[in-house]
Amino acid sequence: MNKTTLLSLSVLFLLLSSTLFAQDPQVTVAYVNTTELLSAFPAKEAATQQLIALSENYKKELELMQNEYNKKYSDYITYQGSLAENIKLRRMQELTELENKMQQFMQLAQQDIEQQENALLEPLKQQISEAIHQVGIEQNFTVIYDLANPGIAFVNPVAVDANPLVKAKLGIN
Repeated sequence: MNKTTLLSLSVLFLLLSSTLFAQDPQVTVAYVNTTELLSAFPAKEAATQQLIALSENYKKELELMQNEYNKKYSDYITYQGSLAENIKLRRMQELTELENKMQQFMQLAQQDIEQQENALLEPLKQQISEAIHQVGIEQNFTVIYDLANPGIAFVNPVAVDANPLVKAKLGIN
């Protein structure tokens, strides 16, 4: 679903819900910010530290590859005048292969970091989702908007902030 369709559906929902709110004074609207809730999780900091460590390991490995490339390139430039044509071509090919290896390594590193981030954060996101659902049921909210969702552009000032309730449910500050 593209952003325009999502935004249109959100606006339609808001218009319909505002009509319903005018007719039913029992309707209760609340909001949360899942980004804020995720940041408040103590496990989020540990996950962030793991991702930073993984990123640093990849950075060090890439630096080693870059140093090897720089040395071979420097040697090539220094001795290219005295090298036979076949040796020049072989060294140029080695440089090209090293460049390709570095590019592939960077792509694989990025993919691995993204996969690790998903693996570390998905359980936390699931806990937040479950806590929001429980708070919604327990507090009899009609709807809880997520302020981190860009499809929601308006939150009525009288809406209830459910973040403290969800944090309490999760046992976090």
